[in-house]
Amino acid sequence: MSAAHRGGGWLVPALVVAVFAAGFGLARWTAAPAPVPAQDARDGRAEDGHEDAAPDALALDPARIEAAGIAVVAPARGGGGQEAELAGWVEAAIGARAVATAGVGGTVERVLVAPGAVVRAGDALALLASGEAAGLRAAAEAAAAEAEAARLAHRRDAALGAQGIVARQEVEAVRARSLAADAAARAAAAALRAAGAPDAGGRVRVRSPIDGVVGAVGAVPGRFVAPGEALAEVSDPGRSELVFAAAPALAQRVRAGDRVRIELPAGTLEATVTGVAAAARAGGGAEIRARADDPGALPAAGTPVRGRLVAGAGDGAALTVPAEAVQTVGGRTVVFVRTGDGFRAAPVLAGRRAGDRVEILGGLDDDARVAGANAFLLKAELAKGDADHGH
Repeated sequence: MSAAHRGGGWLVPALVVAVFAAGFGLARWTAAPAPVPAQDARDGRAEDGHEDAAPDALALDPARIEAAGIAVVAPARGGGGQEAELAGWVEAAIGARAVATAGVGGTVERVLVAPGAVVRAGDALALLASGEAAGLRAAAEAAAAEAEAARLAHRRDAALGAQGIVARQEVEAVRARSLAADAAARAAAAALRAAGAPDAGGRVRVRSPIDGVVGAVGAVPGRFVAPGEALAEVSDPGRSELVFAAAPALAQRVRAGDRVRIELPAGTLEATVTGVAAAARAGGGAEIRARADDPGALPAAGTPVRGRLVAGAGDGAALTVPAEAVQTVGGRTVVFVRTGDGFRAAPVLAGRRAGDRVEILGGLDDDARVAGANAFLLKAELAKGDADHGH
C-alpha cells in the first residue's frame, strides 16, 4: 500500500468528524432562542406577580383626586417668550349696549325700572309728560286730516274732469295739493314716532332699544329733561367683551386669534383676541379687544380684570401646560394624563418655559387632560410603587 493510500485512510475519517462537528455547531446557533424583549420580560414577570403590567399607571378614584387637591387641566395653545401681563376691564360689546333718551323735552312722571332690571326691546323705562309731545301729536293728526281731505277733493275733481265738467288744469292742481298733503302727513307722523309716539295727553313712554339689563338710571321723577338727554343705559351681559390697554410695541406683535388667560376669583377663563388698535387711546396707547370663550362667566361691565396674553398662540403654536404639571420620573420628562381610573405618566418633549407655562413639543394631544397643581404627589406615589416592586 502506498503512502498516499495510507494517508487517505486516516484523512477520510478526519473529514467526516470535522463536518459533523461543524454541522452540530450550526444547528446549535440556528436553534438558539431569540432574546426576549424587555417589555415581554416585564409582562412575564407581571404574570408571576412580581411586577405590574403597567408600571406608569396609577389607579385613583375621583374622591381621592379631590382630597389630594390634584387639579386636572387642559393643555392650551401658545407659549414661549411672547407672554405678557395685561390689565383691562369688562365692557359691553359694540351693539350690545344702548342709551334710552328723551325724544322731546318734558317732565319725568314715573321711573318704571331700577338698575339691574332685565328688560326686552320695547319695554317702557320711564314716563314723560310733555307739552311739546302733545303739540306734535296734534300737528300729526291735523296733517293726516288735511291729507285725507286733499285725497277726497282730488278724487271728486278727477271724476268731474272725466265728464268734462272740470278743466284738466284744475284736476292736476288738485292732485298736486293732495300729494303735498300726503308728504306733510308722513313727515308729521315721523316726528311723532321720533318723539316716542305720545298719547293725546302728551305722555311719552321712553322704551328700551335692546334686550338686556338696565345699568345707570338718570331719570328722576319731577325733573325736567331736555330732548336727547339720557334717561337709562341698557346692555346685554351675554355679549360682553374684554378691553386691555397695551403699549404699541406689544400691540404690534398681537394678532386676531391670539389667546388670553383671564384670572378671575372663580378660576381661569380663556379668551380670544378679536382686534387690535395700535393708537386707539389718548397718548398713543394701544387697545386690545378679546372675546371670552364663556361670556356668561364674565363679571359685570366695568369690572377690572387681569390677564396673560399669549401672542402667536394660533393653531400652529405648541401646546403648553402649567409648569407644575411637568415632572421627572426615572430620568424621563412626563406629564400625568387623566385616564378612566386614574392617571398615566406620559413621556413628553418639553420646550421653553415662559412664566408659569411650559411648551410641550411632542407626546401630548390637544384633547388630553393632565394633572396640574399637586402633580408632584402622583410622582411620589409612582416612586413609592416602584420601591414596593423592588422588594
